[in-house]
Amino acid sequence: MPEWRKLPLSLAELCIDTTLRCGQSFRWRRINDEWHCVLQGRLVSLKQDPTHLHYRFTWPEKTPPAQLKATDEDCGVSLLHRYFVLSQSLSKMYQEWAASDANFARRAPAFTGIRILNQDAWEALVAFICSSNNNISRISQMVHKLCIHYGPYVGTVEGEAFHDFPRPEALAGNGVESHLRELGFGYRAKYIAETARIVSTERPVGWLESLRNPGCPSLDVADTKPEITDSKAEIEPPTYKAAHEALLELSGVGPKVSDCVCLMGLGWWESVPIDTHVWQIAQRDYSFGKGTKSKTFNKTMYDAVGDHFRKIWGPKAGWAQSVLFTANLKSFAEQASGKKLVIKEEAFVAKVEVKIEESNSGLSTTASIRIKKRKTAAVEAKVVKSENESDGETNARRTRSSKRVKTRA
Repeated sequence: MPEWRKLPLSLAELCIDTTLRCGQSFRWRRINDEWHCVLQGRLVSLKQDPTHLHYRFTWPEKTPPAQLKATDEDCGVSLLHRYFVLSQSLSKMYQEWAASDANFARRAPAFTGIRILNQDAWEALVAFICSSNNNISRISQMVHKLCIHYGPYVGTVEGEAFHDFPRPEALAGNGVESHLRELGFGYRAKYIAETARIVSTERPVGWLESLRNPGCPSLDVADTKPEITDSKAEIEPPTYKAAHEALLELSGVGPKVSDCVCLMGLGWWESVPIDTHVWQIAQRDYSFGKGTKSKTFNKTMYDAVGDHFRKIWGPKAGWAQSVLFTANLKSFAEQASGKKLVIKEEAFVAKVEVKIEESNSGLSTTASIRIKKRKTAAVEAKVVKSENESDGETNARRTRSSKRVKTRA
């Protein structure tokens, strides 16, 4: 078993216990207080203390020697930096959002360390197609089934097998749709199979990566560049709007899923995915749409909410949105109430501070959280109902509150 290495990193800059279970990625699994997931062909294992992120990589037994060079310390740190976008100072961003938004300032101290993950675009695309009328637990189960049945095996932890995410070609074959239906994917099976076929046969090699924000490099720095056939396309740099519209051409992809892929798979941080959780936040905390009689959350309303938050939070609005989204999830209700977050392991107490400064008024306040680790208790991920909407389909779920609206993804 490879030895653990460590990277200096505070809980204010990254809290993996929150970031890895708030509905961004659906492949991380927690076993014995360690988090595990396959990234770039290797099994990545993580654990955390107040001052360091501990990590190790496990490669498949028959990995070629040349590929094993990627286990070097520099390469390992590089992968973690790209995946967690550690080039960005999260503490600074929190301070900026808190200074411009009183609601964020009020809720953020209980949810420090939430970063947007820089995921593989294809994985993000399929995972969020699975999110249609679904919850985090079931989405995770579906993604796990895709990996087990169509992805290459990489390693085992405590008897649990870990596979990499299948490429488009693996999900585009004959019989995939019917097999996915047998596995419980329902109507999503058609969307996944059709999108895999389009990406693998009707789009140029590297098409998805061509939609990426150049300022946010992919995990695979050697990603194949797309085959350029249009001279105009060669000189026009990609944009968030262009990427968003291009994704809408795929089966099962509507505005919300497109924005999820743009934000978490393509590095467009101004993207703000709007589902019923975010719409609820917009209405409850920002008085958005007050007096609106319409019960249908249409595209015009969707765009207006996104623009509203971009105006408040700026070019990284998607990051700020993820903090409030997490605070709105039922599984984080205890944390949102200000109660202590308990993580199982060696005893320690960490104090995390979010400083809020108002230069005009001279106001300066500091909010603190105490995070206590014990051997006797642990925070476990609960099943969360996340009303992620289907792309191209109306949300069929009936809600108990008349204040909620049905949305389209």
